[in-house]
Amino acid sequence: MYNGAQIPNINGTSTGKWTTGLFDCCEDSENCCFTCWCRHLTFGWNVEIIDQGRTSATKARSKFCVYGSFGLGSIYSYKFRSGLRALYNLPEEPCNDCCVHCWCSVCAICQEYRELKNRGLDPSKGWKANEGKMKTNQVPPQVEMDMSR
Repeated sequence: MYNGAQIPNINGTSTGKWTTGLFDCCEDSENCCFTCWCRHLTFGWNVEIIDQGRTSATKARSKFCVYGSFGLGSIYSYKFRSGLRALYNLPEEPCNDCCVHCWCSVCAICQEYRELKNRGLDPSKGWKANEGKMKTNQVPPQVEMDMSR
């Protein structure tokens, strides 16, 4: 499960803005329809990318279904929304991540999928297919300029 560990920002500079709104599900009507019926599948794909392969789509789907059978799916899923926001420095909107997943689970999962797609990734292809597209922003070492011999 995503544990909030330091994950590097990927794919260039973050915009600090979501590329689509929470309720813009119809911008990708195919994904919206699919996610309405099979949210666990889309969620699993998203998690595998957000967690950079550390959690497989199958494991994420299974946990989501188990938690969901007790009405606690959002308790598991919101942490990955937080992880996505950390990757791209996105704001926590329109409310905190847990509430978004609790009250608008399908919309949240669709938005997260669209965010990854809009940033050049294809969650449905899994981590291995997207790994090469993931670029970490590494800070170069600081060099003192006034060193003398």
